[in-house]
Amino acid sequence: MIDLHCHILPGIDDGAKTPEESLKMAEIAHRDGIRTIVATPHALGIYSNNVRLVDKSIAGLMSSLSLNGINIRLIPGADVPLSAGLMDKIKGGEAGTINNGMKYILLELPSYTVPLRVKDLIFELKINGITPVITHPERNLMIQQNADIAYDLVIMGALCQVTAMSITGEFGEIPQKSAAILLKRRLVHVIASDAHSADYRPPVLSKAVVAAAEILGKYEEAERMVNDVPAAIISGSTLEIADPV
Repeated sequence: MIDLHCHILPGIDDGAKTPEESLKMAEIAHRDGIRTIVATPHALGIYSNNVRLVDKSIAGLMSSLSLNGINIRLIPGADVPLSAGLMDKIKGGEAGTINNGMKYILLELPSYTVPLRVKDLIFELKINGITPVITHPERNLMIQQNADIAYDLVIMGALCQVTAMSITGEFGEIPQKSAAILLKRRLVHVIASDAHSADYRPPVLSKAVVAAAEILGKYEEAERMVNDVPAAIISGSTLEIADPV
């Protein structure tokens, strides 16, 4: 499996605090069947993790993984909030795209609102050849109340990534119900861990894939969200997705 959203890099945001915790997270991921992790520290805002810093941190952790016999590939990325002038910041290396490919980017909405300007930002990214992957929409208050908001973003060309622990109910009943609605309406394209630690928020995907398969009625469809789709995103390939309901 591929984990497209994981805060595994040590000491650079609110994810893994130490190299030792990063190793523990990698061990958990490997046991769960994850073989590729996109390291996505927060960028802009409080944590200014530019492309160069992320690449350097990945190189250090990859060396440690190799020394400890943990066979996991790390790919660069970033967890990027809505930001004025985002396209210029991407071009300047302040905010990283997935695999530095300038094709896909993780775009984080605020927790309680969906600003009107998000549609303008999606349009700007798309005309520059970048597809935004909206992170954890099921945890956004407005989308919890009205899934049509996510539908509108997908129709514009965005993708949606739901958190594994939301699907399994470990983030509470409301995010779980929202995730189920988004799945049923074919508004979810990727399942990722959004892991921040080795204990409270670990990098585990397998339980969510099983739960999503029960909702969708088809295991292959859920499995694609942790295999084929994130693989295509990493490679920068064009994706064929199901029409949303």
